[in-house]
Amino acid sequence: MASSTSSGTYDIGIDLGTANTLVYARGKGVVLNEPSVVAVNAAGEVIAVGADAKRTIGRTPSGITAMRPLREGVIADFDAAEQMLRALMKKALPGSRRLSRPRVVICVPSGITGVERRAVVESARGAGAREVHLIEEPMAAAIGAGLPVDEPVGCMVVDIGGGTTEVAVVSMGGIVTAQSLRVAGDALDAAITTYIKKEHSLAIGERTAEEIKIAIGSAAWTPLDTDEEGVPTRRTSFTVRGRDHISGLPRIQEITEEEIRDALTEPVDAIVRAVHRTLDACPPELSGDIIERGIALTGGGALLRGLAERLGEETGVPVVVADQPLDCVVNGTAKCVDEFASLHGLLTGAKQQPRKAVRL
Repeated sequence: MASSTSSGTYDIGIDLGTANTLVYARGKGVVLNEPSVVAVNAAGEVIAVGADAKRTIGRTPSGITAMRPLREGVIADFDAAEQMLRALMKKALPGSRRLSRPRVVICVPSGITGVERRAVVESARGAGAREVHLIEEPMAAAIGAGLPVDEPVGCMVVDIGGGTTEVAVVSMGGIVTAQSLRVAGDALDAAITTYIKKEHSLAIGERTAEEIKIAIGSAAWTPLDTDEEGVPTRRTSFTVRGRDHISGLPRIQEITEEEIRDALTEPVDAIVRAVHRTLDACPPELSGDIIERGIALTGGGALLRGLAERLGEETGVPVVVADQPLDCVVNGTAKCVDEFASLHGLLTGAKQQPRKAVRL
């Protein structure tokens, strides 16, 4: 990526996600990838950030709370978010660069309100940024996935993060139509937790739910990864350790892939409907481009087994999982940092036509 700024600057791009925050530094690459978690004591002081704080979730003693400052893609706790950003920016910037106050480009969901945008900007300024520019997540994801966003053709991206699913049609450097759905990775985990509580009277934590999702989660109508005789070629069950709701004692329970597929039905259906609505709102001239080029699936949710196949079946449009889907948003942000002069028109604050995003 080309650099267009003097060597005296140390500008950074931040993929401020509900689950993880990635920080890109000009000329250094992705220098930080930490969970978006902070641990605070009774006085409200942050005592741990990122991976150190995540290890304390569900295991903190009285007086210490592990929390996520962001919920559903937006800042839920302003003070904790600012302290988390400050700590992560301090980690990302070498000591000699911390006084330079970097220019920062931050990704935000396309459907957030003006108040939520200001909260992000003020948190970054409070953390030491001299300039703060925002880019909508679906645009960053499309850039990171290598889609020709500045050409007069229609490109469609579905970015499934931790807190939001961003569905957008992009053309000529702008978002033609978009939907921001507050159903994504966290909602999938919550659906698993609720199902196991209801069907097996077993309480599990969010970390366990995420492990189950990664191990045996599936969005396909029928089991995948079978041999010619229909025998599964991979793991199809998971041993869950949790607390029995009735006795209050620890218990072990075996959970099958079929059960988890049923548990994920509601959030997966919501994502499918959002894709349908975005396609319905797409101008006819661009629909043909999307059928030809397909839909790019990005974000951590893109790794859910069978999701690409399910979306393809439901829409009749080819769906392709992007290379390195977890890094598409931060890679798109990185390109905006490196090529700021040519891409600043994609950022909030630049002179451009207003675009509407539908919040579901």
